[in-house]
Amino acid sequence: MWGLLHTEGTKTTGKQSESSPKEWTGVRRPRGYRGDVRLLVVEDEEGLVSALRSGLGRAGYAVDAAATGAEATEKLATTAYDLAILDITLPDTSGLDLCRAIRRGETEVASGRDLRVLMLTARASLADRVRGLDEGADDYLTKPFALVELLARIRALLRRDITSGTSQLEVGELVLDGARHLASRGARELSLTLKEFGVLQYLMSRPGHVVSAEELLEHVWDENADPFTQSVRVTVGTLRRKLTVGDEEQLLETVIGRGYRLRGAT
Repeated sequence: MWGLLHTEGTKTTGKQSESSPKEWTGVRRPRGYRGDVRLLVVEDEEGLVSALRSGLGRAGYAVDAAATGAEATEKLATTAYDLAILDITLPDTSGLDLCRAIRRGETEVASGRDLRVLMLTARASLADRVRGLDEGADDYLTKPFALVELLARIRALLRRDITSGTSQLEVGELVLDGARHLASRGARELSLTLKEFGVLQYLMSRPGHVVSAEELLEHVWDENADPFTQSVRVTVGTLRRKLTVGDEEQLLETVIGRGYRLRGAT
């Protein structure tokens, strides 16, 4: 189990007893995980941001961070996030104002004004919670908190998209269920890592199209991924070996100089 965030951490100027996590261990990966889920954490406390990057990353999410409202606004306009985690007290604005601007369409949001928003703040009074929800937040969690609860709330918010849209993809013999994090080829279940699942899901959403390594890096990994890393090539290689066993037809092709293409089995 992951421990609670403790209140005896260093108090941040202008914050209400916000603290850094002491110990997080043993996270469960989310059953509703989608490999290309990207989260934006808007928080200026470096210790907490680092811990959230680690904890959410281990749970399979790609995590970007912004320390100010201005930085968050810039990232929201250029990247389609699935969910934003907002602190209320930021150096240059209020998370409440940012949330309201998102909902009213006053801030450009690449994923649209219906972006899911979770408030994560030390402001725990009833009035604060009510105001946060009234300003447009989908959920409100107060510090200190347990990471397992944060992950559960994230899964619940993401299920709104999963259950209302198409969570199952089919390409030839391949079937992928994003809601249950399952993938199979015919009757054979595929045992995939989080990144392999994410790559497969992204490719299955674009069957027959060539997808570059840079595109995979952008959508399945997070913004801190090294653009010169071999992670994409290695992950695609292990995924290819799992997709095709024995004399089965190859489904994942390398298009030299361009990227990768998934085709349905004939």
